[in-house]
Amino acid sequence: MARHFTSFEIKELEQNPNVLRVSDRSITYHPEFKIRAVDAHEQGFSPTQIFLNHGFDLSVVGKEQPSRCLSRWRQTYAQYGQSGLERDQRGKGASGRPTNKALNSDEKLKKAEARIKYLEAENDFPKKARDERKAGETKPSQLKPCETYELIEMICRNHQLKNMITYLCMLGEVSRSGYYAWKNNEANRSVRQINDEADIVLIKKIYDAEKGKVGALQIKIILDNDYHIIMNHKKIRRLMKKYNLVARIRRVNPYKLMMKATQEHKTCKNLLKREFDQREPGKVLLTDITYLYYGKGQKAYLSCVKDGATREIVAHVVTTSLKMNIVYRTLKQLSNTVDEFHPEALIHSDQGFHYTHPEFQSKVKQMGLVQSMSRRGNCWDNASMESFFGTFKDWVDYKSCESLDELKHQTNEYINKYNNERYQWGLNKMTPAQYRGHLLTA
Repeated sequence: MARHFTSFEIKELEQNPNVLRVSDRSITYHPEFKIRAVDAHEQGFSPTQIFLNHGFDLSVVGKEQPSRCLSRWRQTYAQYGQSGLERDQRGKGASGRPTNKALNSDEKLKKAEARIKYLEAENDFPKKARDERKAGETKPSQLKPCETYELIEMICRNHQLKNMITYLCMLGEVSRSGYYAWKNNEANRSVRQINDEADIVLIKKIYDAEKGKVGALQIKIILDNDYHIIMNHKKIRRLMKKYNLVARIRRVNPYKLMMKATQEHKTCKNLLKREFDQREPGKVLLTDITYLYYGKGQKAYLSCVKDGATREIVAHVVTTSLKMNIVYRTLKQLSNTVDEFHPEALIHSDQGFHYTHPEFQSKVKQMGLVQSMSRRGNCWDNASMESFFGTFKDWVDYKSCESLDELKHQTNEYINKYNNERYQWGLNKMTPAQYRGHLLTA
């Protein structure tokens, strides 16, 4: 993997007399150092010893760099002699590492070369800024000022540009003084980088232990409780973003975001206000969907309509698909079951996408029903329907069903028993069907 040098490391390497130039990815060594290194290697010194003796820090250049360089230089020396080491052979077959031709001090003075590098910087900088821009934003650059300063530094180093700082700052919409203040603060940034590398080790340990399913807030809690380390959650979030640690957790449903953006799906007011039993059969109809696992982890869905007064299940559908057809079939079954709806009948649900769908709402109006919805995130507003699902899952051994047909059979059998045979204390010790007749008689 290619080594990337920080601005502080580049500055440190440039102070070594054995180095000609340094970019963010490569080091150009002095020809005399190459010749001395080859001679020392022939005398029995190891590549690591040679680099250490000439003032190189292996933690900066990399532990494998001495061996790679000596191997390349020896090959060049064997093929071209000492003259081969005195000129740059990279990209000419000696090392197999093609790079752009490096500019010496004479070439940098040439006006034509300067203009080429100027145009390259002018074209390259806005392109990189656009790549970093967030979707939907229209500003010419969405880079942070510190990122823009780093980009300017990289362009100037890679292209050996002079007197271009003011122009690049103008392109990046940052101040020239701010750039030089950032440049003079390289030592502090290096210290911060060292601290970040130390902190991310513990964060990465927690992240891996939790299989990547923790975010910044959860990591902060673990650090506080288990390691007795206080670390600001904003710092944890910054480090996770810097080192690409993304929490693998359930994200916001994009379908809901789309509904909000298009305003196509609209919610209804909570007209019911938890008054489930209004002592009139058919006046309050409650509906919802629950999931049922059967077979070898297969998933099915149960959609029901419940009479709020009698607690009778007046319509239900079991299917393996959660598409809109499940609620359409439920409404159709409801229409076939009820001969005539109550004049003030309303159908109450949560704010699921099935019930906010324009076509569902249109069908409800065509049936002569008023639509009501629970408040967002408040399951108690449809507690009577949730209560039935809880009872259903307690009594029906749906997990033992091997097929969808078996699951449908058990569901039909239980709902028929629930409506006609299961006595309930809250219904004057009657079944739902008996209680419906009792209310109609009264």
